[in-house]
Amino acid sequence: MQKKAFLQLLILALVPFIMVLGNSMLIPVLPQAQKSMGISRLQVGLLITLFSLPAGLTIPLAGFLADRLGRKKVLIPALILYGAGGLIAGLAASLIKKPYLLVLAGRIVQGAGAAGTAPVAMALVGDIFTSNERSKALGMLESANGLGKVVSPIAGALAGLVSWYLPFYIFPALTLPVAAAIAFFVPEPGKNNNNQKNLSSYWATLKAIWQQKGMALTTAFAAGAASLLVLFGLLFLLSDRLEETFAVNGLRKGFYIALPVLVMAVTSYTSGYILQKKIQLTKGAVICGLLLAAAGIGALYFFDHRLLPSLLTASLTGMGTGITLPALNTLVTSSVAPQERGMISALYGGVRFLGVAAGPPIFARLMEAGQAAPSLGGGLMLLTAALLVLFFMKRHILLPPSPSPA
Repeated sequence: MQKKAFLQLLILALVPFIMVLGNSMLIPVLPQAQKSMGISRLQVGLLITLFSLPAGLTIPLAGFLADRLGRKKVLIPALILYGAGGLIAGLAASLIKKPYLLVLAGRIVQGAGAAGTAPVAMALVGDIFTSNERSKALGMLESANGLGKVVSPIAGALAGLVSWYLPFYIFPALTLPVAAAIAFFVPEPGKNNNNQKNLSSYWATLKAIWQQKGMALTTAFAAGAASLLVLFGLLFLLSDRLEETFAVNGLRKGFYIALPVLVMAVTSYTSGYILQKKIQLTKGAVICGLLLAAAGIGALYFFDHRLLPSLLTASLTGMGTGITLPALNTLVTSSVAPQERGMISALYGGVRFLGVAAGPPIFARLMEAGQAAPSLGGGLMLLTAALLVLFFMKRHILLPPSPSPA
């Protein structure tokens, strides 16, 4: 990969890194926010919910606009909107006596901006890099996403030492320089054939894609959602056990929770590099990753009262997820023509987002059902996903479908 291309990839990798900060960096300061604003636990939880909900709902629209208008014409305004939402929330918290409603409004704006960030960046990487380099490039994006998950709780805790609302100001401080770098250093691929498409033709194109590859794409989406659901459910479970079983708190607890995600990030980059040279192994990598992640969470049941083995088995799930996700990214972005990549990447990003959101509440219910339920439930989800990939994801998913309707 040439230096210029590597610089472009590095800039685009900052996009998923920043998006991950949107929720994770606030989690350590939520108790402070609750006390400062005099609100309930449910109300402070809406600071997370009202970021995630608009992001998930508007991701398909961002994909449509990215295909119609161009990647950069969506990505750059989305980053600015993301930063503006943080600025609204930060100024409200700094200057207004009862800032809660305006802080919520800022979070909604941030969520809407987040929809046009990482999925569109993924589509842009798919456009810029050839099939041989695409796996490595997408693996780097996945690694940046994982690194953000590792760094953000620590960064949030450190910012909270100054003020609970300082993280809101960090968002525009990061997004504006990245938006400028994309504008000046990242190319916009040649205009696609969809620029004149309206919404009805968008749905017609999507229908045509699904008629040809619906089962394979649905399987890929389900595998991605299941991987992230189990990973974030596991982190939720691990957080509870560290505190309740092992009496681990504070920064030490944060580092322990970050370990499986760090393993995932390193594995994502490595597997992306390998798949760059052996793209024919992509489907097998998805299956192996899902099975490895299932083995990790399944084994956690046997070590639930021993700290080091618990961390190692959780890291095994992180490793499996790190193998699965870059392979799925390659399959999804390579399955359609460039002019249709934005819509498919956006839908895939939305489904992944829902998987992350669903993990903690589902695992909370499983934890209530019994000690073995989280390991069995998570393992069964991943095994089911692996079987679906084995039987329903054919190798032809790697080839773009025949021309779609005009």
